[in-house]
Amino acid sequence: MNLEAMAPYGQALLDFFHGDTLAKVVVHRDDGHADDLPAGIFFREPPDFSPIEQAALNLCKGYVLDIGAGTGCHSLALQERGTRVLAIDVSPQALEILSKRGVEKCRHVDVFEFQGGPFDTLLLMMHGIGMVQDLAGLDRFLDRAHKLLKPDGQLLFDSLDVRCTDNPVHLAYQQANRRAGRYFGQIRLRFEYQGQMGPLFGWLHVDPETLTEHAERMGWSCRVVCREDNGDYLAQLTPMEQA
Repeated sequence: MNLEAMAPYGQALLDFFHGDTLAKVVVHRDDGHADDLPAGIFFREPPDFSPIEQAALNLCKGYVLDIGAGTGCHSLALQERGTRVLAIDVSPQALEILSKRGVEKCRHVDVFEFQGGPFDTLLLMMHGIGMVQDLAGLDRFLDRAHKLLKPDGQLLFDSLDVRCTDNPVHLAYQQANRRAGRYFGQIRLRFEYQGQMGPLFGWLHVDPETLTEHAERMGWSCRVVCREDNGDYLAQLTPMEQA
């Protein structure tokens, strides 16, 4: 991920951590659509986790790599369960928060540059898989994940099937992607915080069928563990050698 693109997000998290409970990021999509993203969402406690998050944590086993750990809410929950976990994030502000919140092992590093492991579980939550940006990036990540996992390991992440909407603005965006020859779940956005606007970057929401197709091509078996009516779902990928 581009550090400049993530800077507004990271600063909002840090300000919230230091007491600004109103801190929020404005997420601007390249078609002009904008949403507010309150920083407090990233500081939720386990009782406030979604069913998908709860299911993911219950599936975690062995040594866990929490990729894009953010504020560490999932790493901390795993630590409380006695699970060994290493949290990594590209945001320097996130690393400061991770350390000060009590995440025992954390590193400031991009997963594509990270050297470590092997791990029993790779975990990406809150649509963190979106950082791959597009389907080619997804393939690149799935190839990288093989090298970080033990042979009997697993990859867990949640994503969103963007087709599960009746919002005409979102449907029009998907259709514009198709007309441009892009995958319909590929998004281009930028973060804004307190007037600071980051550069445009790509984000991927991948539907379960497309994910399964790419996973199998890259040597993974893919299982959808659970899904919500809004299109959110949890995927569990295991190396095909396990089958």
